[in-house]
Amino acid sequence: MWTSTGGARVDGDGERGSRMPRLRLDRLLDELQSRIDDARGARDRLHSLLEAVLSVGRELDVTHVLQRIVEAAATLVDARYAALGVIGPDGRTLDQMLTVGLTPEEIEAIGPYPRGEGILGELIRHPEPLRLSDLTRHPASSGFPPDHPPMRTFVGVPLRVRDEVFGNLYLTDKRGGEDFDDEDEAVLQTLAVAAGVAIDNARLYEEARQQQAWLRASAEITRSLLSGSPRAEVLELVAQRARDITGAELADVSVPLEDADRLRVELALGARAPERLGLTVPTAGTLSGAAVAAGSPVTSADIDGDPRLTAGPRRFQDLGPAVAVPLAAATGEVQGVLLLARHAGERLFSADEIGPLLGFADQAALALQLADHRRDAEQLALLEDRDRIARDLHDLAIQRLFAAGMTLRSTTRLPEVEGTGAGERVTQVMGDLDETIKIIRSAIFGLRSREEEAGGGLRARAARAVEDARRPLGFPAQLSLEGLLDTDVPPHVADHVVAVLSEALSNAARHAGAGSVRVSLRAGDGRVSLTVTDDGVGVPDGGRRSGLRNAADRAEDVGGTLRLTVPPTGGTCLTWTAPLR
Repeated sequence: MWTSTGGARVDGDGERGSRMPRLRLDRLLDELQSRIDDARGARDRLHSLLEAVLSVGRELDVTHVLQRIVEAAATLVDARYAALGVIGPDGRTLDQMLTVGLTPEEIEAIGPYPRGEGILGELIRHPEPLRLSDLTRHPASSGFPPDHPPMRTFVGVPLRVRDEVFGNLYLTDKRGGEDFDDEDEAVLQTLAVAAGVAIDNARLYEEARQQQAWLRASAEITRSLLSGSPRAEVLELVAQRARDITGAELADVSVPLEDADRLRVELALGARAPERLGLTVPTAGTLSGAAVAAGSPVTSADIDGDPRLTAGPRRFQDLGPAVAVPLAAATGEVQGVLLLARHAGERLFSADEIGPLLGFADQAALALQLADHRRDAEQLALLEDRDRIARDLHDLAIQRLFAAGMTLRSTTRLPEVEGTGAGERVTQVMGDLDETIKIIRSAIFGLRSREEEAGGGLRARAARAVEDARRPLGFPAQLSLEGLLDTDVPPHVADHVVAVLSEALSNAARHAGAGSVRVSLRAGDGRVSLTVTDDGVGVPDGGRRSGLRNAADRAEDVGGTLRLTVPPTGGTCLTWTAPLR
């Protein structure tokens, strides 16, 4: 059929012919729109990658940098779960793990983070990108622990810092159920390169900051040493600064005892410090003892659960990474050990941290050495002064008393006036003079005793025990000495007296919670009597009494007695006596 429309001829075939170009045009437009969408998506993803790189690069704290990296990685590839594992010093295990996607409840239910088994260990052993459609089917897969959420798709890339594998990025379960593709892997590798630079910058900043902190602390300790501060103050300053700079929860300083097989905690800082202060432990089976034996730093990834550390009571609950650094003098003799420990789950002590600690430990050893020399000098001056006083007492006071006694004795030969009783009074005065001479002689013996001699007299040993208890108690105990302690008390009885005194002071420091302690040691009337009184909480019913049993056994061995009473003002009064003959 023909129709005329302005001279053009159109039939049915012509209409179909005009629709075909329009369909091809629609398809071309759809394809163009798809490519525009892909380009826009690539642009948006590139923009997100650049934002992630900038966000990571702005941080200077290492932990914050790592958290930003794992968060950015999860966002860029649209993963439900992400983790960043930091490889430990051994190069085979993970010592830190940061996660995204797990709730705190899920993390607690799963338990401790993995150390590098299964797929995680595969990336440690072979630091190359790894992409899986189902991670459970990989030969290295070791399954999931109980309460772990199911995961299927997986992609992992290593993080390198200056050609060293610092850690790995692990991402699982792409949203929408799809597999991770080549583009996801390329984006993660790009992020890993930027992350390596950011981590390196953060580490350099942290090292510079810590070096500055160590220098400030060293200058502070040097000033303290030169100003003549007491040994205890310098040690506390060393331990406190080391604890602050390393972020440790615990800082203890232990010193070897005379038998060289035991250590005593002379300074304790941090959690449950009173429980550790004054504690005596063997060198074998302790981290501090291992540092003494090796003469070099010793570390532990878990000080509370380390199977090597079995000696002494359990005292490191909730603590994990730890390091013990010996305090060695210039002669090589270990004078003490500095122990630092962090909370469980925190990073291990690295070689970069232990290096400055060694220099700090040398300063602590110098502090101990200077304190010992200062104490020796003070002791020498004290002994010289005591010798002078003793010489003056002997040459002046006793000679005058002898002269007075001789004069009185000569008067007894004179006729006595009847009824006056002068003879009895003279005899009484002569007896008083003899007793005074004995007391002065006892004082002279005490003044001339040498505390540094092996064993020493009972006076010196008792004074030393009280002085040693000053630090655990937190205050000086009052000491009263009376009688011929160094001459009348037999050596084996003196040994028992010193042991009971040390045990009583230790109990007062660890259990009594006392604000004051009084010690009285007296020899006279054929007995030696030791009395230790405190104003603490007393001995609780059902409390540990091993120390009291030992004191009672010592009294029984020498035919003495032990009595435990409660003073009217409260507290505890321990009285231990033994015969002198």
